[in-house]
This record gives sequence, structure tokens and C-alpha cells, in this order.
Amino acid sequence: MRLEFLGAAHTVTGSCYLLETGDERYLIDCGMFQGPKRIRELNHEPFSFGPSDVAGVLLTHAHIDHCGLIPKLVHDGFKGMVYTTKATCDLVGIMLPDSAHIQKSDAEMLNRKGRRSGEEPVQALYTINDAMDALKHFSAVPYNAEIKLSDNLRVIFRDAGHILGSAILELYVTEGNKQTKLVFSGDLGQPDQPILKDPSVISGADFVVVESTYGDRIHQIYDKETTLLEVINDTMDRGGNLIIPSFAVGRTQTLLYYFYHLWKSGRLDGDIPIILDSPLAINATRIFLKNSMDFDDEALTLFSKSGKIPHFPQVHICETAEESRALNSSEGSAIILSASGMADAGRILHHLKHNLWRPESTVLFVGYQAAGSLGRRLVDGIKRVRILGEEVAVKAQIQMLDGFSAHADANQIMDWLSTIRAPRPAKIFIVHGEGQAQEALKGRIQKELGTEVYIPFRGDMVRITGRASSIIPSNIPAVSIEMEMEEILRDFDADYRQIRRKVLQLVVRQPKTMEPVIKAMMKARNYLKKLFAPFNI
Repeated sequence: MRLEFLGAAHTVTGSCYLLETGDERYLIDCGMFQGPKRIRELNHEPFSFGPSDVAGVLLTHAHIDHCGLIPKLVHDGFKGMVYTTKATCDLVGIMLPDSAHIQKSDAEMLNRKGRRSGEEPVQALYTINDAMDALKHFSAVPYNAEIKLSDNLRVIFRDAGHILGSAILELYVTEGNKQTKLVFSGDLGQPDQPILKDPSVISGADFVVVESTYGDRIHQIYDKETTLLEVINDTMDRGGNLIIPSFAVGRTQTLLYYFYHLWKSGRLDGDIPIILDSPLAINATRIFLKNSMDFDDEALTLFSKSGKIPHFPQVHICETAEESRALNSSEGSAIILSASGMADAGRILHHLKHNLWRPESTVLFVGYQAAGSLGRRLVDGIKRVRILGEEVAVKAQIQMLDGFSAHADANQIMDWLSTIRAPRPAKIFIVHGEGQAQEALKGRIQKELGTEVYIPFRGDMVRITGRASSIIPSNIPAVSIEMEMEEILRDFDADYRQIRRKVLQLVVRQPKTMEPVIKAMMKARNYLKKLFAPFNI
């Protein structure tokens, strides 16, 4: 058999792997590339395989970086079924049409700009009709049941604990008289998180494909509810808004869960409005409540009796764009949850535009921020950003709460891998992470588990026979690392040029400041040298 890595290889998005066994081809995930422009452009490249030749897709979960290119796959000729859990089927029913709407809006905006400069029209990646056609190909499968896809391929979906419906895939491939077990982690969740069950323990595997989003980091262990409450109270005391860019599926529901606990225990002021301003998040929350069979015991106790969100008077839902826009002219302070989680699109952009310049407001990030995303740049301390065509000064408090992520951290990934013992993997492939995280995780796996590790590039292929494997390197240029670094350096350069201009203006107008300014600059230069010394730069 052959396994080809077509996405999430030295990148965090675009999860897609092509498994060929005998005359059959199956995709594991078919996700969209997200992040910097050069990465997003990969979505428009033709598939490197014939979509009509693919027998089926095995989908780990409903996040767009795992399922977002399925409408394109169907449009280009895919005729098979997409196998996934029931909750994932329900979630993609709202995620894919929403993604198509974003593709359409983005194309229309680019074409408005392009017409003025005489550029050729841009086509949307896919349409609403493509998304609706794709949904006809979905087939729901239960957790922990063996699904026979063909005479030589079986699959079992295990709970990954990442978002509702997320799955770890156990694939059993029979070739000749040899059976090989492949395990795809999908996105692994954190243990002991609200609502969701812990990731399933996998007894053994011949080969494992594991994510590495937090492969170089450890989530802080702290009282999340109390820390969240402190951020809320501090912002309300200043008279500002608390803006939370939140992933519509998973993170929003977790935050609502925490808010409810805080309010129910009398710790959260019942007069503070909590506004859910994301149609996708609203619909996703309703789907969560329809799939309570996948909740952990604590959440079942809270939700299952009524089958709906408990009475929570301060939560307000913004269904329409008009209601959303009205928030930016309303008086008083509020907590506003809006998508997207990395602040790259959606209604959150309007709230950032109206609040980033306000020192009394807070922007709180509670999840992973990919390199190049607006969220990442804000967390890294950028002082001016362009939002919806307007330059905005960043004067609001920018905070990041670790530990809310839906991804397992490095220790949790290692704990999960260490339970795979009968047999232990012959090789582990690390995907879905930035270079630094992948290298760090590789080092730990080799040191602590003694297992051979490979970090594939996009297009790399591995030939597998039983427990033996050989790598066929790709000849596809590795654009991701260079382009992501270029994006970060451009931001760095923009900050430098802005500081340079302001410094010159200051010393010209106030010559007495020249000496202390020079001293500050010398300190900054020495600090940078020290900072980059470990890299021999």
C-alpha cells in the first residue's frame, strides 16, 4: 500500500492523506488550507489525483481545515461516500454551506477591487450548490463499530475528544497474508475538558499519523473559570467590551458552559450581557444539544434533562447582520463572542475594528492562532492593523488564555502515544503543526518512546508492506515555511518603519529627547542580539 501526504505537512491546515491499497483509493480528510495568502492559494490548485478514482473519504471531524475541500472534490468528479460520525454529519451540514458563502463573498470583494485595476475575474473556490451536493455524499457511522469498506479495508471511528463528533481512525489493511493497522489521530483533544469525553485509548498500531499543533507547548494548569472571570471584571470595570474571537464549533460551546457555571454559582454579574454573534456558532450550539449522546457525564447531567440550553437570562443571540452592526453603537459594556477564532474573517472583524482602538476594551484569544493570521499578529504585539480596508491602532488590552484549546498539548500527545503498545508503532508520522512544534515532538518521541519518526512534506509518499516502510520524497516545492516566515518578517518590517518614522518626528520636534531615545534603541538592539544568539543570527 501507499500513503501520500497531501496537506497538513509542515503546515497546520489542509489535512488530507491519500491511501492506496490494491486498486482502491481512499482519502483521510479533505481539508482547506488556511492562513497566509500563499498557503490559501493551494486550495485553487488541481487535485494531484483523479477525484473520480477515489472510492471514499474517511473524515475525522467537521473543522474546515479537515473537510473544507470536499465540495470541490465532489464538483471535480468524486462519486463515493464520505464516512464520518453522526455529529460530524450534522455539523458539516452547516459548516460547508457557510464556507461556500465565505468563498462567494471573498470572490465578490476581490472582483470589485480587480475591476478597478483591470484584472481578470476571480472564481469562488466552490458554490453553495457545490456544498449542498457534497452533503448528499455523507454517511453517518457510529463510534466503536467496525465498518467494512472492502475485502481488504476496515475502519473503526474512536472518540478523539477534540470537538463534538471528532474521531481517531483505526484502519486495518489486508494485503496478501499481511494485515497492517494504521492509526490517524485526527485532532486530539485535551483530557478532562467540559462537554466532551476524553480521547480514546488505542491499544496498538503498526503506523501512526499524529497531529502536533501544540507539540512544543504545555497547557497551563490553572482555574480557568476564575481567570476568565478576572478578565471579565477587569474589562467591565474599565467600561469596555470584552471581545472574544471564538471558533464557532467547540470553543464557543465551552465558553458558554463556563459562563453558565460562573453565573449559576453567583460569581458572574447577571447584568453583564453575553452576546453570541455568529450564525454558525448559534446553529452549532443547537447541533451540540441534539447530540448529547456524545457528551461526558457532567455535561449529560446539565443538558440532557431539558435538551436545551439551561435558562441563562443574560445570553443574547444576534441572528442578523443588522443586529450585529447595532452592537457597535450600543452603550454600556458587554461580552461579545464572534467568529472566526483566528480573527481572519466573519463578524469578528467589525467588532475588532470598533474596539481595538479603545484602551478600555479587551480582546481575549482562547485558542490556537496560526502564523500569519490576524489573531497571531495581535497576540505577538502588532500596534497597527488593517481591518476591512481601514488602518486601526491597537490600544485595547490583548490577552491570551492558554488551556482553552481543543488540542492536546505536548505532554498529552505523548501520554496518548505511550498507550499504543500492542504492538508499538514501527514508525510515527508527525503532521498538522508548525516546524518548531513538529521538531520538538519528534525529539521527545525518539527519546522517550524510542520510535522512528518522520515529518513529511507535502507530496511525500510512504510505501508500506506489513510493518516495513520506505519513503518516496516529494518534488513539490515546500512553500509553507518560507512564505509564513516572509509574512511575519513583513509585519516586523512594517513595525520597524513605523517606529523609525515616529522616532525621527520626536527628536526633530524635541531635540532634548535624542539622548534617551538613543539609549533606548541601543538597549533594544542588544536585546535583539541576545534573543537571536541561540540561532547564530
